[in-house]
Amino acid sequence: MARAIARRGHRVEILTTDRDAESDEGLAAGTVREESGVTLRVFAQGQPRAFATSWPLMRALGPAVGRADVVHLHSLHLFHVWATARACRRQGKPYLLRPHGTLDPFIRARRPLEKRLLGMLFQDRVIREAAALHWTAAEEATLAAPATFGTRGVVVPNGLDLAEYATLPPAGTFRASRPEIGDRRIVLFLSRLNFKKGLDLLIPAFARVAGRRDDVHLVIAGPDDGMAAPARGWIEAHGIRERVSFVGQLAGAAKLAAFRDAACFALPSYSENFGIAVVEAMACGLPVLVSDKVNIWREIAEAGGGEVATTTVEDVAAKLDALLADPARARAMGEAGRALATRNYDWSKIAERLEAVYRALADGTALPE
Repeated sequence: MARAIARRGHRVEILTTDRDAESDEGLAAGTVREESGVTLRVFAQGQPRAFATSWPLMRALGPAVGRADVVHLHSLHLFHVWATARACRRQGKPYLLRPHGTLDPFIRARRPLEKRLLGMLFQDRVIREAAALHWTAAEEATLAAPATFGTRGVVVPNGLDLAEYATLPPAGTFRASRPEIGDRRIVLFLSRLNFKKGLDLLIPAFARVAGRRDDVHLVIAGPDDGMAAPARGWIEAHGIRERVSFVGQLAGAAKLAAFRDAACFALPSYSENFGIAVVEAMACGLPVLVSDKVNIWREIAEAGGGEVATTTVEDVAAKLDALLADPARARAMGEAGRALATRNYDWSKIAERLEAVYRALADGTALPE
């Protein structure tokens, strides 16, 4: 997003913390980096770490907000949200607040007392005083509406640099790295191994399909976010250990090779404000299976880019079976999904709309339709 806006001639500065430094060396505290017209500055966290507290970040916010025409504030319920909104309020600068799915009813229901307290302390005010709320899908805006206090919103999706997906590795590259797969057709899950991603639906659904078909193999790719051990337990319980591979986080050419060799992509999440991995899969020509809690499911269904299931094992199994049963139909879905990704999710197009939103907020004019 930042690179796409910078390419349109704007100055973009990202202030963040070292919260994810363990998984990304580029986010070590003290990092200052210029890349593709974007300045990245990383500040150390202090205590309490659960709140992502960073007093160095807070001290830097005053000058940074002063330099900005508009501030794009990401996520909720953390220290930087309170500190940034406070700096914007003091300097009279508009901010666009992106909740990143945290206002979805499924997520709001987790730790409700803690969120109610944070709401009273600062978060409700931050939402009310936002110049606008940024949704990445119309479905996200609809689901979040009861918690927005009537604050106006705008839908601007996430995107991809589609040129990165135009040329894929040769067929068989990923398969050759995982000899246990053999010539089975690959069902690919690629996302964080997180409670909301629906692995408790996908694994038993795959087991049902694998019980009827001996030509399928489930590949689970992504960093562990608390669900690897439970997932392995479910796999053992269903007796499909030889039909499932855990491959860890994939990036770059390895990720593209997995997309290239897969028969379909599956993400039956309980909550997904957008689902960038779904768009990546579509950009690679893969038919997708998503739940009706992945907030771009309507766009996928209307375009014919894949199957949409309810969050039940029975429906996920039925839709997965349907994708695998008709390869010609699956290929057509893959092409429809690729066309959808090209039409809706190219950063070069999205940046035009986001720029128009920023300009309207900075000028105090009506948001673009």
